Amino acid sequence: MKLIQQYFPDLNKLQIEQFGQLGDLYAEWNAQINVISRKDIENLYEKHILHSLAIAKVLSFKPGTNIIDLGTGGGFPGIPLAILFPETQFLLIDGTRKKMKVVQAVADATQLSNVTAKQLRAEECKEKVDFVVCRAVATIDKLWSWTVPLLKSEQKNALPNGLIAMKGGDVEKELGLLPKHEYSEIFPIQDYFDRPVFDEKYVVYVQG
Repeated sequence: MKLIQQYFPDLNKLQIEQFGQLGDLYAEWNAQINVISRKDIENLYEKHILHSLAIAKVLSFKPGTNIIDLGTGGGFPGIPLAILFPETQFLLIDGTRKKMKVVQAVADATQLSNVTAKQLRAEECKEKVDFVVCRAVATIDKLWSWTVPLLKSEQKNALPNGLIAMKGGDVEKELGLLPKHEYSEIFPIQDYFDRPVFDEKYVVYVQG
């Protein structure tokens, strides 16, 4: 938990409590339903929570923003972002029912009233939102094809509506798969969190 406060020193008391709860909640649920690899659960705060919060270093969501976390798995990046941005609405979707059970339980336990969890595949989603966020569930071109139909036309944030994906490896090559006219940016996570675990890890933004 101190790791999160190191990089986000302005958390209020409730946010500190909510982030603090995540360690025990995920350890307890992961013992029943494996949503995080067993070896990673000990590094939850660095590899999952802090990693998710790299998105917040790229863009601070304005109140009233609507976001879909696509293929959320155990609730990342959606749950940490929902704690950080309590006035932003998050819809966390995944096709796996048992994962959504964990996500809903964690959201309930931490009293995150700005989180909705639904068992849904990306192609089935009909919501209109400002941003789609996700962690490496597919290649950028595939993620973008799912994102485009979900984006609202009106803008309210510092960046135009679009996709914000967390990726590793050769992201330049992946971005080459996008249609030529699409605007994208790459943000190395090491620029925000100087820790070896984030070598070659990036936040990728594609503008709608």
